[in-house]
Amino acid sequence: MERAAVFDVDGTLVDTNHLHVTTWWEAFRQAGHQVPMHAVHRAVGLPSSDLVAHLLGEGRDRDLDAGLSAAHKALYGQYFDRLPALPGAGDLLRRLADDGWRVVLATSAGGAELGALRRAIDADDAIAATASADDVDAGKPAPEPVEHALELAGVPAERAVFVGDTVWDMRAGTRAGVRCVGVLCGGLPRADLEEAGADAVFADPADLLASREGSPFA
Repeated sequence: MERAAVFDVDGTLVDTNHLHVTTWWEAFRQAGHQVPMHAVHRAVGLPSSDLVAHLLGEGRDRDLDAGLSAAHKALYGQYFDRLPALPGAGDLLRRLADDGWRVVLATSAGGAELGALRRAIDADDAIAATASADDVDAGKPAPEPVEHALELAGVPAERAVFVGDTVWDMRAGTRAGVRCVGVLCGGLPRADLEEAGADAVFADPADLLASREGSPFA
């Protein structure tokens, strides 16, 4: 039977979380909001509209949300030509594909941003499909992105593993009924990922690749 390996991208396969923190912080600053970087960091992984709501609250002027998202997108876009893959990212995807796993990306990125991320990973030959937040009504921590990835893979939840770096990833995977693997390279503590539903936690893609015989991918 087919098996699916579903991967978040930012902070999981590509080392972008702190770029997102800096560019969101600057977008908020330009709009007159003083949002601590540590708060932005813990919100990374949410869709843009949800991230703004999470950090500014329900009493904000919602007419300014689109401008904040556009400012972040423009600032972050300056790095598209040099986004760094995390150690072992491409090798892990290729090895899983060679082992018979259908590799699917589940990301909120799209368009030029997704293209830049895929160029950084440099493993298009191993990626069977990509589930974007644009394809679903609700982003993580709702289960829809992971469920859509499973639909693309044609694999039931019980034969899938989801890898991510945030509590939003772990909650989405758990709600979708898949086993969840956390990685620490996004900057969150092991305890946070385990509390949110991670069955196992590894340092980064290279560590997961080296340890896969003792992981949910065994």
